[in-house]
Order: sequence, then structure tokens, then C-alpha cells
Amino acid sequence: MSAAPLPTAELHLHLEGTLEPSTILEFAERNQVRLPYRDVDELAARYEFADLSSFLDLYYANMATLRTAQDFADMTDAYLTRAAAGGVVHAEVFVDPQAHTARGIALEEVLAGVGSALAAAPSVHGISTGLIPCVLRDHSASDAMAMLEGVLRSDVQVLGIGLDSAEVGHPPSKFTEVFDRAGAEGLHRVAHAGEEGPPSYVWEALDLLGAERIDHGVRSLEDDELVARLVRQRTPLTVCPLSNVRLRVIDDLARHPLPEMMRRGLVVTVNSDDPAYFGGYLDDNMTALHAACGIDDSGAEQLARNSIEASFLDDARKRVLLARIDAAVTS
Repeated sequence: MSAAPLPTAELHLHLEGTLEPSTILEFAERNQVRLPYRDVDELAARYEFADLSSFLDLYYANMATLRTAQDFADMTDAYLTRAAAGGVVHAEVFVDPQAHTARGIALEEVLAGVGSALAAAPSVHGISTGLIPCVLRDHSASDAMAMLEGVLRSDVQVLGIGLDSAEVGHPPSKFTEVFDRAGAEGLHRVAHAGEEGPPSYVWEALDLLGAERIDHGVRSLEDDELVARLVRQRTPLTVCPLSNVRLRVIDDLARHPLPEMMRRGLVVTVNSDDPAYFGGYLDDNMTALHAACGIDDSGAEQLARNSIEASFLDDARKRVLLARIDAAVTS
């Protein structure tokens, strides 16, 4: 595979999941937050997970270090710096407002910090961006609606709404009214489904939430009718290979279903999910897929093109970015 990463869009990235151990300790000192870790090594040693729930326990605990708009801005800018170095030219990123408001941080503080860094991204990093606040599916639907209404009242422009957090036992159908409201306001809709949850959750995300993209979706292969529909409708799946392995969704990267998903005609994109926790950013995922699954230059090019086509960019911007891929491939 070519040494230089191709221009790519990242469509499945949780900003809170970009908090590196050193940044967590820096923010803890800045905000006088006491953590149960003495140093970076002790914190990093905890980054071994049995499943999604064990990851989320640490993920939410480390969010306690995020207190101010400046913290959220610094976190976002650090991600954008690293993403640009890895070939990302467009990023549609997630943030979990409920995880912060539940611990007393004002929604305005979260959105202002993230929004300021994203607004500067084109000039500072050469990256176009979009912000997608996500519903925490293990919270109530009324709490989700309150979050959405707060987002709609804010001055920060958002691209869409997402659904994330602990999947099992929390089907997409729980949030039909919330997503209907978001759709009525012109927001794009995406949803985590078919990671730990069954293919039926993907059906619900499509039919009840109006999801335009499915985040993860690796278990879709268990349902041939669902695969046929996803192929026919060209519904993108934002797959996160290193995440799948670290959370034990897939036992071994060499047996990851992504190559099979591509062979069956699914619109697959590669993303990093929570890169600080799962062992790598988007370019690291591509390097790992090349080594473990044999994704060659042609496959990498297809995945890059898929990412641009699957984004919520307008057609003019898509053409510009696709031309950059053409130039990179022929150079």
C-alpha cells in the first residue's frame, strides 16, 4: 500500500475518544480533578477491554477532566491536528452532550468549545467539518429530546444527530420521536447499530429513525436480506476495524468482515471511532488492514472514494475531494 495516506473523510469519530492519556492528565491538573491513576503508564494499562461496557466505564470516567469550553476546544483541535497528518480532509465528528450535562457542564460550554475549533479547521488544518451530537441510548428518550432541543436553540451549527453508547438492550425504536424531530429540523440522521446489537437494530435504524448512514453495522452480514437492501440503497456503513478488535466484536483483525463487505458491494468506509483507546487513528486503521487483511492500493482507493461519497458534503465539495484522490493516485 502507498506510504502516503489518501485524502479521506472520517465519518465515525467520537471527540471524547481522542483524549490521549497524557491529555487526560493535563486536563486533570488544569481543572484540579483527582483521578485514580498516578501517571500515564498506569492509565494506559487500563486500556484493555472485555466488551463495549467495560470500555464505556473508563471512557465516561475520563470525561470528568473536561470542564470548560477551552478544554473542549483543545481536545477538538488536537484531533484535527492528528487527523490532518493522517490524510483526513473532511471530518464529521460526534460529541456526547448528555455525558457532560449529566455531570453539571452546560451544553453551551460543550458546543462553544467544540464549535470554535471546528470553525477554525478549514484555515488552520485544511479540513472541512461537520458536528453530529449523539443521543446516549442508555438514557431516556425524554432526556434525549431535551438535549436535541438545547442543540437546536444554540448558536452552533450542527450537521445532524446520532445514536451511540451501550447498544444491547437499547434498540433504536426507543428514540423514534427524537429522530423525527431532528429530521423535521433538517438534520441528517445516523445511528450506531449492528455492532454488538443484532441486525434487527439496523432495520430499526433505517425504518424508524430514518438513518442515512449506519455506524459500525458489521453484523449486517448475518442477514442476507438486509445486505441486499443496504447494497440496493447504497447506505454507507462506517466501519471501525481496530475498535471492533479491541472491544471483542471481532476476535482477530485478520478475520475482520470488511473485505467480505466490500466484495458483497456494501458502501464501506474506514474510521477510527475512539482512537486514543483503540490503538490508532484512521491512517493506523488502514495500515493495519493492509497488513492483516491484504487491503491493497486499489482497495484503499475504493475506501477513500466511499468515504467522500458517504459524507454529507454538497456535490461540489465532493467533486473537489474526489479529484484530490485522483491526483494522489496518479502522482
